Formats: sequence, structure tokens, C-alpha cells
Amino acid sequence: MPCTRFVPLALAFLLAGPALAQSPQPDAAKPPAASAVPGSPAPLQPGDAFGEAVTLAPKTILFLKGETTWDAAFDTLVDSFKALNVQLTKAGVTPSGPPMAIYTQIDEKGFQFQAALPVAAAPAKPLEGGVLVGETPTGKALKFAHRGSYDAMNTTYEALTNHIEDKGLEARDMFIEEYLTDPVTADPNELVVNIFVPIK
Repeated sequence: MPCTRFVPLALAFLLAGPALAQSPQPDAAKPPAASAVPGSPAPLQPGDAFGEAVTLAPKTILFLKGETTWDAAFDTLVDSFKALNVQLTKAGVTPSGPPMAIYTQIDEKGFQFQAALPVAAAPAKPLEGGVLVGETPTGKALKFAHRGSYDAMNTTYEALTNHIEDKGLEARDMFIEEYLTDPVTADPNELVVNIFVPIK
């Protein structure tokens, strides 16, 4: 089970905005480096984003709502994607992009989320199993890449939080993880994830 005890601190800082800012750490704007310490992210590859300014366009999604504690975070997300895949397969709906988790509320104990799959268009008939139709967040955001385990995302989130604070920006009260490697089938220690932080 992943240990995510540092994630709430980084995210609370990130979502609090400049009001809680401390003095920037040295090299705060640099991406996480490769390290021999277990649980560290893998080094970023050429083309991987770190603080890239993007504009999020709306995407139609089918999603399941959920909530979980930090200790059970990855297992809960995987179970939600499995359940979502079952319903899409039953309905004959094919996703049009990689799975994503939209974190909608965060505190020190856990978070609420939407486990989502983008589709070209909303299905004609409602899906079963609590699957809802919605749209992804839109607007200005910063894009960051993560390689490695879910546990190692602690370091990535600390680095991106420092980067956003160092730039004097303020995050909106959500963020998005887009899984370029399917969390259901991929090696959980070799995830490739794009993290989008919407900016006010």
C-alpha cells in the first residue's frame, strides 16, 4: 500500500495560495532529480513538462465519484477505474483518451475525486453503476510530468508546489492527474502521469 503521508501537506500549501508562502527553497523551480532513495520519482525524459503553461479545453467525460483516505488512495483509484471500465465495456463505449483523476476536495485525511474517462460524445443512454456524464475543468493551468510510483508523487508534488509558489501564482481548488500508463494494468512502480494544476 502506498505511503502518501506527505502529499496532504504539499497540496494544502499548493491550494492555500500565496498567503501561506514561505521563503522559496533553493532550486525550488527545478524538477525532481533522480535519487537512490526508495520512493523517489524516476528522472523526467525529454519532452516531459515541468511548469509548462497550457490552456485546458473542455472534454466530455464519463466518471465515478469517490472519496478515500491518503493511505488507501491508489488502491481506491484503481478500483474506481476498474468499475468504470466495466460499465463502459457493457455499454459498448470506447474512451477517446487516457484515464484521469480529478481531485475536487482535499484535506489532511483524504480527498474526494472523480475517476474519469474521456469520450468523443456522451452516450445516448445513461450508463449503469453510478456513472455520470460531465466535462473536464477548463482554463489556464500548469502542466507537470511524473514518472515512477504513486508513492513517489510526494516528491513531485513538493517540487511543483515550490515552483508555483516561486512564480507567485495561485492554484485553483482542484488538480487533475492524467495517466499515460493505465493505472489498472501498468506496473505501479512505472507510472507516467501528467499533472495539471489549474491557475487562478
